[in-house]
Amino acid sequence: MTSFDTPSRARRLLLAVDAPSLLHRNHHARAHTDHRDRSHRPAWALHGMLRQILESIDAFAPDAVIFGLDDRTTSVREGLYPDYKAGRPAKDPLLVEQLDRAGAMLDALGLATLTPPGLEADDVNASAATWAGANGWDCVIITSDRDSFAHISEHTQVLRLINGGISASPLLNPKRLRVMYGVSAGNYLAYAALRGDSSDNLPGVVGIGEKTAAILLDAMGSMQEVWADIDHAGGENLVAAVDSYCAETEQRRIGAMLRRRLSEPGARERYEFNVAIMSGRDDLDLGLTPEVPGSPGLLPLEIERVARVVGHLNFAATTDLALRVLTEPPASAG
Repeated sequence: MTSFDTPSRARRLLLAVDAPSLLHRNHHARAHTDHRDRSHRPAWALHGMLRQILESIDAFAPDAVIFGLDDRTTSVREGLYPDYKAGRPAKDPLLVEQLDRAGAMLDALGLATLTPPGLEADDVNASAATWAGANGWDCVIITSDRDSFAHISEHTQVLRLINGGISASPLLNPKRLRVMYGVSAGNYLAYAALRGDSSDNLPGVVGIGEKTAAILLDAMGSMQEVWADIDHAGGENLVAAVDSYCAETEQRRIGAMLRRRLSEPGARERYEFNVAIMSGRDDLDLGLTPEVPGSPGLLPLEIERVARVVGHLNFAATTDLALRVLTEPPASAG
């Protein structure tokens, strides 16, 4: 993990956490522990999520933290596409129980949570990135999901949790995203829409995978340019640009194939549909009021609340860590 590529913390920092993503990962990674809280309820996913957030707060020293939660009663995206996320296995009831309790636990701590009606944690992430930019803050999104890569910018990075925890997870900024995926941050949504997303049961444009999508976007600059060229020049510029790119990089020429695939009936509709489903809502009211000391989400938190809430999880070392990182002023406050 790497810190922000800035010489100092001139801007305040918002940590946006994809709570369901972390809870799912920790449920599967820690179920064997059967860890229980002081009320003897299952708590391994809750404890694992909180532990990872504490480690992140210790590393980043944010000024505020907001947790996005999924609305699990209704889904705008499922209303548009009934097969959205179809095929996923049913959730373990013990995971569901901990998902249901997460918001109350975080609220009791004094951290900010948001469950947007009909929407998901990724919409909170998108709105957090927008809020940070509009208010002169930096933002770090913590998630195990690639969807948030579309929100990466000069002032928003994504810590993508992988096996190995916080310290082993990559912190992605625009430069590192391009190195890893071959696309600019501004083109990541287009790249994902072309490729599709099997985890959400969203097929991509037929015949276009990750590698060809990256080549297309790098050669043409944007999908707006691609569609304009197909509409007004029959895709001739597309073929020339892609084949020139392939020649320079010593790859097989695929310009004619890409033009054919993108010109097939339903290709543009599939791309545009995926963009609509994948786009995160970035205009949600996060309820953050940094000008009001002690309001939800702002650090530091009250010692008594932290001791009571984290202590209830029944893990002494985590309580000690929470008292240290949640109740001391963040670095930027000094």
